[in-house]
This record gives sequence, structure tokens and C-alpha cells, in this order.
Amino acid sequence: MTSSWARCLKDYHLDPDKPLQPTVLAERALEERRKRSADVIDCAKLEMTTLYQQLGDRESAVVLVDTEGTILHMVAAPEFAREMGKVGFCPGAVWSESTVGTNGMGTCLVVGEPVAVRQQDHFFGVYTTLTCSAVPIFDPDGALVAVLDVTSRSQLMQQHSLVLLGMTAQMIENRLIDLRFREACPVHFHSRPEFVYTLHEGKLVVADDGSIRAANRSALFQLGYPSVHAIRGKKIDEVFQTTLADILQRSARSSFHPVPTFCTQRSNRFFVVAQEPATLSVPSVERAGTRQVVASLPPVRGPECAFGDDRILSQLNVAARVIARQIPVLLHGETGAGKEVFARALHKGSPFASGAFVAVNCASLPESLIESELFGYRAGAFTGAQRTGRRGKILQADRGTLFLDEIGDMPLTLQARLLRVLDERQISPLGTEETIPVDFQLVSASHRNLPKLVADGVFREDLYYRLSGLEVSLPPLRERADKRELLYRVLQEEAAGQRMTIDPDAEALLMSHPWPGNLRQLRHVLRTAVVLAAGDRLRLEDLPPALRQRIAARPEPMAVPPAALREPEAVAGSELGGDSGDDELAALNPVQASERAVLLGLLEQQRWNVSNVAKALDISRNTLYRRLHRLRIPLSHSDFPVQ
Repeated sequence: MTSSWARCLKDYHLDPDKPLQPTVLAERALEERRKRSADVIDCAKLEMTTLYQQLGDRESAVVLVDTEGTILHMVAAPEFAREMGKVGFCPGAVWSESTVGTNGMGTCLVVGEPVAVRQQDHFFGVYTTLTCSAVPIFDPDGALVAVLDVTSRSQLMQQHSLVLLGMTAQMIENRLIDLRFREACPVHFHSRPEFVYTLHEGKLVVADDGSIRAANRSALFQLGYPSVHAIRGKKIDEVFQTTLADILQRSARSSFHPVPTFCTQRSNRFFVVAQEPATLSVPSVERAGTRQVVASLPPVRGPECAFGDDRILSQLNVAARVIARQIPVLLHGETGAGKEVFARALHKGSPFASGAFVAVNCASLPESLIESELFGYRAGAFTGAQRTGRRGKILQADRGTLFLDEIGDMPLTLQARLLRVLDERQISPLGTEETIPVDFQLVSASHRNLPKLVADGVFREDLYYRLSGLEVSLPPLRERADKRELLYRVLQEEAAGQRMTIDPDAEALLMSHPWPGNLRQLRHVLRTAVVLAAGDRLRLEDLPPALRQRIAARPEPMAVPPAALREPEAVAGSELGGDSGDDELAALNPVQASERAVLLGLLEQQRWNVSNVAKALDISRNTLYRRLHRLRIPLSHSDFPVQ
């Protein structure tokens, strides 16, 4: 950091004893900068969220800055973001080295290479509680377009952060190539076939005439070119001893497994896969005014998966990218939360979508039959066996997807056999020594705590790690942002095409119910209600009595909230766009009014302790704060114990 400090003193004339806070741009200026970097932000958002989850540090933030040091996008826990905002660490803040001295983002922009600025390395003392790791992001032309940074208050040296950052930057660069050259053919290659479709692969994009348009860093390194400009414009047959048409044809014949070829310059052997341009089959995913580009994968959606819940949509796209590389996916979620629906949507958007989706519920099969169900058997293998034998579920899933539901209930003795199949990709049916090769995508699911089962010795640790290539947690119905949309979708499905409406009081009850059985329970309730309904309108009396009994237990809404709950006019005006009085409450629809009454009663019951109310509803405090704001229930942090 010596050279950076020298620049701060000599070039920028900064005084370490007179710290400066970064300039924070106005909203309009920030939006202008975001527009200029829109494609970089689109490619980075999902990767930043994934990186933040990998770090698992709530005292950290992942940020993307432009070439002037402006924070364009930030992923952090709300509490950490609020605290960091006090020192100017927020979207719109300019963290250039010339403004705030030595820091990860600004110094990385100057040197153009990965940097780690740890605590006392910072030029200004106010930032010495922070550790910053930053890496540059380059566009397909090789120009530096952004910096990706992880800033943390952790006391430990975050060496692994730089490694993860570097990997994330490469993924963003690869996505940027895909986005800017969607009309060209992507060509993946490596000297070792198992590294194709991984972060280590080389990637070229090739035009219809066979000319190379762009290359990632790994491709340049493997082929021995110093820069993108040195390879751009060359024909693919000048690099490999083959043509684009030949690679496309051979890739299709091999089901897009790598095929061998040789380098023209060095006689090195490479393994190559080419695909048709993404514009032919891969639309972008539009959601809530933002765009996420999922390169080389169709958007995957399911009847109860997508809708308006951005968390599920984001997880679905992450899982789709992972399963495309045949990495196992492990789903967690409460009973009835839609794990199989999610798995089916994942299958439909995968490279093995043309194969079968085979679901096995490990909890519903007798222990004595699980082995024969999974592996199959030959004729006469045991008493009661079918005369012709039987193909097992794993063989049925060949070139498709095997979904093992409630995997935590699989007997310990069978877990060893499953682990061997996953490692060797071949099976031996019962009653025979014959081995049959299989190739399938694996999705597992459980509502149980598998790490605890491992600790208790009832689930194999090595199998758990083999299954959990990517772990996805599905939110329960009560926490989904698209609950109302789901309610009406399921209602129309159960009404068999008849257009049905719901009375406001019935809708309010359905929306406020905690749904411990999740989507499965919702469907069962609506199926019964549709049968009982007279005509095309669902009324309160059509709902099950157990559901209606909750109305009697509802607290009465408070006629007038305590004076201490009324926020100052300035706050109300800025947050709600006007006075938070009767006009605001009158704008609430009947469902919102009912939900507001329930929340007010809970708050009163818990003496306005937000943490206790959040626990009672089984949601996070941040989710509760958003709900209170939406329902026009202000909180005065100085008057009530909200912590």
C-alpha cells in the first residue's frame, strides 16, 4: 500500500488527520451512471447475491463500482447497510482513491489488479475497522469497466474473499460476453474434458462466418494470445484444426459432451463444445422492471414457482445454471412448500429436459422395497418379483432427472449404494452382476435438518456433501411475496376453468392464514371450497370451519393509534408521499385493512416489541418492517422497544 499512500500525499494532497467522507450522488446522477453500466449491472447482480451467500458474513457487503468509483449496486444485510451508510458506504457514494484515500475499490481502479486493503492499510483512520478486497472486471474488449469489492468488519484476514471475488469476476465477464454477443456461437474448450462447462474453461464467441468475436481470459491463456485484439477477427480454423460447422455438428451428435480437436499452432489437444447462438432459443427473463440474462439456458418457471416472488425466481435461475453442469441440487423447505414443483421447473429448463422426470418419495416406500425401486431387478430375483423383471427408477431417469424427495428418510444401508452410483454412474439391478451405465441429473429434497441427521449418525456425511452441490431453501407460503397471485391461480385451477371471485372477507382470511401445510394445504382448502360454493363466488361460509374459527380469535383493530405512533410530518411525507392520516388508511383495500388490524392487535399484545411479533409470525424483522410500512403502521424507535 506504500505507492497508494504516496499518491494520496503527493498527487491528491490528502491529509490523514483530516478524513473526508465520499461524495454521494443525487438520485438522478446515480441513475445516469447506472444506465451507462446497465449491462454490467445485469450480469453482476445474481453473481453478487451468490457471492454474499457463499461468504456467510452478515458484517460484510458486496459492492459493484464503476470506473469513477461510484457504488452502483450493493448486497448487504439491512442492519450492516444502515450502519455503513453513516460513513458514506452506500449506493451513489464515490469511493475513488483521490477522494477517500487508500481503499479497496478506489485503489483497485488505479492499479487495475486485485488488491486487499486491511484495516490499518486505509489512508484515513475512520475506515481502519474495515477490510476490503477488490478485483477488476474487464469487458470483452479487455477494458476495465467495473470493480467488484467485498468490505467486511471481520477481524480475520479475508484471503478466501479475494479468491471468491476473482472467481465471481470471471463469471461476470463470461456473462458479459454472452450478453454482448448473443448472435454469435459460444465455443467452450479446455485441455481436460472435465473442465469444460466450469469456471476454468476457455470461451470463444464465433460469428456465422467462423470469425472470432471475443474470448475470455482463460481462452487467451490456453491459446497463448496476449489480448483479445490479438485473436479477434481470426477464423476458428486458424486456432483449431476444424471448422465451426464441424464443431457444431459433432457437439450435437455427442449431446453436447466435449469432442476432441487439436490446436493449429502447437499440436495441443483440446476438448471442445459449440452451441447455436443464444438469440435462437434463449430469451431474457423480465421481472419487475429489471432484466436478468441467463446465458445458454431457457427461463425456467413452474405453476407455483415463479409469479411475483423474486427470491424464488433468483434461486431458480441459479439452480438452472448449476444443474446444467450436472451439479446436484438439494432443496430445503417445509412440507408442501413446492419442492417437487421447483424440481420439475428445473428439469424443464435443463439440458436433459427431453428425458424423463422420475420422482421417488423415500419416506413413502417401505424400507424393503426402496432398493428394488431405485435399482430395479431381473426376473425371479426374489419372491413376488415380476416375471419380466423391472427397470429401477435410476435407469428410468437415464438422460433425464432423478428427484429423490425426503432423502433424509433413506435407510443408512441404502445410502452407501446410492453414493456409489453417484460416483461411478452405473448400476447393478438386484439378482444380477451386470452393470449398466447411467447419466442423469440429481435433485434431492428434504424438510429435515440433514446436518443434524449427519451429527446424529443416521445420515452419511459423504453422501450429504455429494448431494449438496447447491443448497436451495424454498420459503413457506406465508412468506411468499406472490401469495395473493398464487391464491387466485390455484383457485382457477381447482374451478376447472370456471372464472371465480372471492368475497373480501374470505380473501382477507385466506391471506392472513399462516398455512402450516403450505401450497398443499391451500390447494386442499380451495378444492373443498369450490365444491361448496354456490355459483362463481367464494364466500366466507364456503371455507372450512377450522379456518373460520380464526376470526373469533382476531384482536379488534384499535380505533385510534396511540399518539406516539404518529410519525412527524416530515417523515410521513418523505416515506408515504403525504400525510399518514385517514386518507392513507382509506386507500387500503379490504385485504390490507384486515391484515393491518391483525398486525395492530399483535403489536399491542406484544407491547410493540417488533422482534417478538416477527417471531410470532415466523418472519424476519426486515420483512415485518416492510409490511408495517406498506400497511401504514408507523413506529417510533425512540418510544418503543423494537430491538
